[in-house]
Formats: sequence, structure tokens, C-alpha cells
Amino acid sequence: MDLIWVVPGASALAVLFSIWLAKDVLRRDTGTPAMQEVAGMIFEGAMAFLKRQYRTIGLLALAMSLIIAVVVGLLGEVSAESADVSQFELGLLTGVAFIVGALCSGLAGFIGMYISVKANLRTASAAQRSFSEALTVALRGGAVSGFLVVALSLIGVAAIYYIYGGADKPEQTPFLIVGFGFGASFVALFAQLGGGIYTKAADVGSDLVGKVEAGIPEDDPRNAAVVADLVGDNVGDCAGRGADLFESTAAENIGAMILGVAVFLATGNEEWILFPLVVRAFGLIACIAGVMFVRPKENEDPMAALNRGYYVVALLSAGFLALVTYVMLDEWLWFFASGMVGIAVSIAFIYITQYYTAGSWRPVKDIAESSKTGPATNFISGIAVGLETTFSTAVVIGIGLFSAYWLGEESGVDHGGVYGTAVATMAMLMSAAYVLAMDTFGPITDNAGGITQMSGSSEKTREITDRLDTAGNTTKALTKGYAMGSAALAAFLLFQAFLDEVAKAGEVIESVNLAEVEVFIAALLGVMLVFLFSSLAIKAVGRAASSIIEEVRRQFRERPGIMAGTERPDFARCVDITTIAALRQMVVPGLLAVGAPIVVGLIFRAEGAAGFLMAGTIGGIILATVFNNAGGSWDNAKKYIEAGNLKEGDEVMGKGSDAHKAAVAGDTVGDPLKDTAGPSLHVLVKLLATVTLVMAPLFV
Repeated sequence: MDLIWVVPGASALAVLFSIWLAKDVLRRDTGTPAMQEVAGMIFEGAMAFLKRQYRTIGLLALAMSLIIAVVVGLLGEVSAESADVSQFELGLLTGVAFIVGALCSGLAGFIGMYISVKANLRTASAAQRSFSEALTVALRGGAVSGFLVVALSLIGVAAIYYIYGGADKPEQTPFLIVGFGFGASFVALFAQLGGGIYTKAADVGSDLVGKVEAGIPEDDPRNAAVVADLVGDNVGDCAGRGADLFESTAAENIGAMILGVAVFLATGNEEWILFPLVVRAFGLIACIAGVMFVRPKENEDPMAALNRGYYVVALLSAGFLALVTYVMLDEWLWFFASGMVGIAVSIAFIYITQYYTAGSWRPVKDIAESSKTGPATNFISGIAVGLETTFSTAVVIGIGLFSAYWLGEESGVDHGGVYGTAVATMAMLMSAAYVLAMDTFGPITDNAGGITQMSGSSEKTREITDRLDTAGNTTKALTKGYAMGSAALAAFLLFQAFLDEVAKAGEVIESVNLAEVEVFIAALLGVMLVFLFSSLAIKAVGRAASSIIEEVRRQFRERPGIMAGTERPDFARCVDITTIAALRQMVVPGLLAVGAPIVVGLIFRAEGAAGFLMAGTIGGIILATVFNNAGGSWDNAKKYIEAGNLKEGDEVMGKGSDAHKAAVAGDTVGDPLKDTAGPSLHVLVKLLATVTLVMAPLFV
């Protein structure tokens, strides 16, 4: 049975399902005129930022594609398998693949943002009627983005594979399309970085001046930075994460196909190369069923409803995985077991992230309790929680990789161990569309809460959006954990793909020897890059936030009618300041991430580049885990207090209390960690792999 037809079929089904979801969301009531006015400002600000950001990224991507085409065309090596492709053609094909990947990644980010700014108004309006309707609208709005992004990734990789000759030269083509993954990673890094700087600069500025200094509630219409903050949720969490997961699925798919080439050469069975495409296509079908299964009850925990949908996705994914491995792979039972390891890892990361970031568990409660004694103890507790999360993360990744590799080895298939890790990674990515839907659910509900607050909606409506917003914080954290888990599994996969690329160029590396001084130095630089990159990203948020803080203070000082409610703040001014600052600050760390692995590879050659890639990947995974979970736990500790759950005896220590002010300070420290540096590290880890893959011939 030929299953490759499922790829275009499932992609088309996902697109049609997205169109149906979009129509279902857009036909819903758009609320009061006041709600529509606030939503209009958010939409206008988000579109303005995205246009300016993508103009900048587009110019950088075009320049990089030309550099890649020239460098690979002049200096690249053509292997025996690619003998019918000249050196010039190799450079041209790689450059074109890069620009196509960059365009698709940019489109994925735009889709993610556009749909969310339409769904937030409908969610706010639905919250006036019922909790269950509001949750349904928010999830379906997020699902439009999730399914279109994953379908676009699947269509893009499959199309460029066949356009570049996959049907005739399957052993050659995966190496020719690595530029597609590099282009996707390149755009995703700048989209995530720029959007992350924007959203957290506005958030920090809004919270510190509004909540702490002026003592006004979150999303109060008197705060000039509120609209910029709400815009930031879309350009960072929606556009940035859409591009992030697009490049994750694309780059990891291509890496798995490259590993499939080695098995294909040993067995003559092309399906080892096509398996990653097919299994992801079945994952889309499973995710459609998961979204439709979510039927929230009026008084239940939002996460319970969302988790039910995820369990349906995981169960169906397991069944589809059994079918695809049985039909396509030799010794299928061993590889099915490897895939089940990947699904188990994704479930483990869901639970780990919920434990550390949801308000019903010990870590968040501990941080909230520590806020009673001030900001310093809040900071200490939050940092400790972030560092603690590395243990469970490393153990799960280690067990997952070892199990998948061992099961693949036991199959007896040549290169089966490495391919087992590829199957585990692809199985984990089967749920990508549903996870992205849950991620986009977060900023949609956050925006809905802001719209209800700024439009003067009822307290009951605001209570519903607050419940959804708290769940949204957890779903955003879940997606970061999921993205980091898939990046960790894929890191080994992409590292092996790099070694295969180097071997194809003429140098076989059996193992990376850290006892060699050049390799040790390169590895040291790889870890350093992770910390330096994070420093630049966090510092960029601080600089941009300072500009916002000064502007909001100035407006309060010079226009006293704002606090009295008789004068409207200049929202557009804050949006413009944040836009300019974010676009300016994203360039240096982005170019550092792209340039560093190339420089290290040219100086220390192929084995040094391998050491750099290995150490940078491990360091990035661990540091991103700290940032994501510390930031998420700080955020929900603040919301735990705002919900009135923190008490001193019989006294509730809620909004406006000293404990709340300490928690707000902790949240502002965590903001650039979880929404700027952490997500950008996800992309960095995969960018290091795709850069070295494309440039591997230069390092030999």
C-alpha cells in the first residue's frame, strides 16, 4: 500500500478544516462598540509592526540567500551521489531553497498573528455569554493558525523534495533541500526575537508603571502602554511562535529524511526517506479529531478540557504510527516502539511543564508564599524553581533518546539506532498542530481579557477571561516545553545529519574527540554563544522597556487628565516606540547566531564545528528550560495572588497588597526570560544545526 498520497490529502484536509474553523470564528458576535474599538487598535498596531519587521527580515534573508548561493557555489564540494549536479547548480539550488523556506516561514508567522487578532474580539464577546463558548472560540481561533502552519510546513518540504528531483534521485535530494530548513530557521529566529523584544518591553513597561507605580489594574485604559502590550501578545506569541514551529517541523523533517538516505542506500527502499512526511500527515488527521473532541463544561478547569483533546490526539497518533510503520518500514515493531517513546516524551513534557507552571502545584504556590516577604525572596524562589526543572528535563530527554536509539538498534536494520531517534522525533511532532492551537489560545485569551477590561465589561465577563488567561499562561508554557523537548530529540537527529553531510563532502567523523584542543575550544565557544545570545536578547528588552517606562511616566506627569479618566492616553506613541526599539535591537543577536557557527567551522574545521554544535545544543536546551519554566511560574504566581488564593491567617493578600507588588516585580523579571530569550533559544538550537548542515562542505 502506497501511503505517500496521504501527504497531499491530509494537507488539503487540514487547510479545508482551517477555513471551516475560521468561518466559524468570524461569524460570531463581535461584541460592543467599545470592544470593537479596542480590538481595532490592537489589529492596527500588530499589522504595522509585522509589516515593518518582515520588511527588515526580508532584506536580511535576501542578502543571506545570495551569500549562500555564492559561497556554496564557489567553495562547496559535490559528492559522488550528486555528480550530476554541478558546483554552480548546488549553490543556486541551496540559495533558492533558502529563500523559499524563508518565505514560507514568514507566511506561517503572518497567519498566526492575523487569525489571533480576529479571534480575540470574538472571545471577549463570547465571554459575556458563557465560559464554554469563550473557550471554544479561543481554541478554534488558535487551531486555524496551528493547522495552516503545520500543513504549510508539510506541503513545503514535500513539494521542494519532488521539485528538486526526489522521485528520480531520492539519495541526493534531501541534501539539496537543507537550505529550506536554514531559511525557515533564519526567519523564525528574527521573528521570534523581534516579536519577543516587542511584547516583553511593552509588558514590563505597562506593569511596572501601571500596576506598581500608579496602582491601577492590568489592562487599565488609562495606561498608555496597554495597547502596545496587547499588540505584543500577537507579534511575539502568535507570529513568532508560528514561525518557530514551522521551522521546527520543517528542519526536523529534512534531518530525518537525510538519515533515511543511509538506510535507503543499504536497503534500496525509498520509504525510509518518505516516512517522516507520511507520519506527520497522519498526525494532522489526529489533531483535527482532538480539536473537535474539546467540549468544555461551564464550571470545569479550562486545562481539563484542553488536556482531553490532547489525549485524543496522542491516542490516535499511536494508532496511526502503528499503521505507518507496519506498511512502510522493515522490522516495523521496533520502530513503532521508538515512535511510542517520542509520544511518551511529549506527554511527559506536558506534565512537567504543568507541574512547574500551573497554580495548583507546589512550585507556583511556593513562589507566591515567598512574595509575602518581598521581591528579593520572590526572585530567589523563582530562580530556584527554574534551575530545578533541568533535572526532570534532562532525565526525560536522556531516557527518551537512549530508548529510541536502543530499540532502533535492536531492529537489526543498518543505521537503525539513529533512525529510531528520527522516528521518535517525528512521532512527537504528530501533535504539533494541536499544541500550536493551545499556544495561540494563550495570547487570544490574554487579548480578550484586555479588551473586556478596557471596554468596561462586567465583572462576570472579566472573571471568565481571567480563568481563560490563567490557562493560557499554562498552554504557552506547555508549548515552550514541547518545542524544547522536540528540539532536544531532534538535536541528536540533526547532529547525525551534519555528520552525514560532512561524510558526503569527503571527511568521515566517527566520533567527536573533546580531548582535541581545537574541538574543546569550539565546544566552549558553543556554550558561550548560548549565554551571550541570551544576554543580548534580555538586554534588548531592558533597553526597549526603559523607553516605554519613560514615555508612560511622561504622559501621566504632563497630562493629569489621564488618571482622572477625562483624557485619553496616546497609545500610538507607545506602539511606535516599541516597534522601533524591537526592530533595532533584534539585528545584532540574530546576526551573531548566524555568523558564529560559520566562523567557528572555518577556523576549527569539521570536527570543531561538530563540537560547537553539540555543546551549543546541550547548553541551549538546558538554559531555555530554566528560562521558560522560571518565567512561567513567576507569571502564574502573580495570577495566583490576584485570584485571591494567597492568605495570611484569615486575610486575603490579593491585588494591591505588598505580596502582589513583589509578585509583579518577579513577573517582570521572568517576562524576558520566558517570552524572549527562552523561545529564541529554541530557534537558535535548530539554527545552529541548519547553518552547519548547509555550510558543512566549507568546513572539510
